[in-house]
Formats: sequence, structure tokens, C-alpha cells
Amino acid sequence: MCNHYGNIAGAEDLISSWRDYIAWSLDSDIPQGSFETDLWPKREAMVVRDAAGGAVIDRLRWGAPLKVPGKRPGTTITRRVTNVRNLASPFWRSMLASPAQRCLVPFTRFAEPKPGAGREEVWFRVNATTVPAFAGIWRASEEGNVFAFLTCEPNPLVGPIHPKAMPVILHPEDYQDWLDGAPAQDFARPFPSQLMAVTAAD
Repeated sequence: MCNHYGNIAGAEDLISSWRDYIAWSLDSDIPQGSFETDLWPKREAMVVRDAAGGAVIDRLRWGAPLKVPGKRPGTTITRRVTNVRNLASPFWRSMLASPAQRCLVPFTRFAEPKPGAGREEVWFRVNATTVPAFAGIWRASEEGNVFAFLTCEPNPLVGPIHPKAMPVILHPEDYQDWLDGAPAQDFARPFPSQLMAVTAAD
């Protein structure tokens, strides 16, 4: 699963890059302050979601809280669910079915842990001038609005590093269809490896 990604694209960069692919709201305000560029679970990230009048930029926390039984009887702990792998899971089903809870998660690179190398990671990027995006969903929680993004089988570039999964990366021409609520399974496929590359860690 992907639990670390980066995004150095600013809000104005995003609006310009995606102008031909999604219908932006003309009345929305961009959240004040800078956005995180090094993203881990629980951090707030830039996302794009649909609102009345078109798409808006928002600041959401990465990872949906899920209470699970603790080690001691009668206790619970909170886990952060950052990736959506099982599209049929009751935890995600209603969100995936609701266009209002779809979002785009812009990124410029993402990491997967290098096998047998401790905390060392391998970074990947998309070879494109348009800012790439993960297929995301969001919801309200007691901690505020949170998001996660879909994962799928890895492509031949990511697979040797992380054979279980990779993020669902959308083609720009699919951005609006994703926001409009087209069937999630139509997008849950690996992004072409020939359109990606391994990139430097820093």
C-alpha cells in the first residue's frame, strides 16, 4: 500500500493544469496558508472535490479513522485507513457510490518501501506535464473531513518493489468522470508503466 507521497504543485498550478479536464467552480475560495508537500497519514493534503457549481480545492486529512479492538479486552484503538483496495467493502461502498464523496488527490510522486531495506523507499512519478491525480474518496469524521485513495494491482514498474498494490492513477481525461461518479471498478486498473519512471528520493 502507498503511505507516503509528495505534491509540490500549488493551487494556482493545479487550476491551470486541470482547466481543460474538470469544471472548476468560479465562486470557490482557495484555503488559506500553504499546503503540505511531504504527505504521510494524518497530515492534511490538497484535494479537489465537487461542490455546488463545480470543483473546488480543499484541505483534508489523509486517513479515515476506524476503531478496532485493542489488545486488552473491552478496549479499542483507532487505525488510519489510507487506501481503498476492496471496492465491495461496506466501509467504502456508500462513499464510492456517491459522486459528492469522490475527490481527486494531486501528487507529483509517490513512494513504496524497498523490500528488505528497512525504511528505504523507491519513488515513482508520472511522465506528464499535467499534474497527475489519484482516484480518491472523502467523508466527514469526528476529526474533520478525511480522505483515502484507491489501489489496484501493480504495473510492471511498481510490481517488483511492491507486488501487492499501487495507487489508482487517473488519466486526465478521466478526472471529470471520476468526480461525476462513474463506476469505481472502471478506474481500478494499473496505470501504464511506460508512462511512469523511477525518480530520485530527493
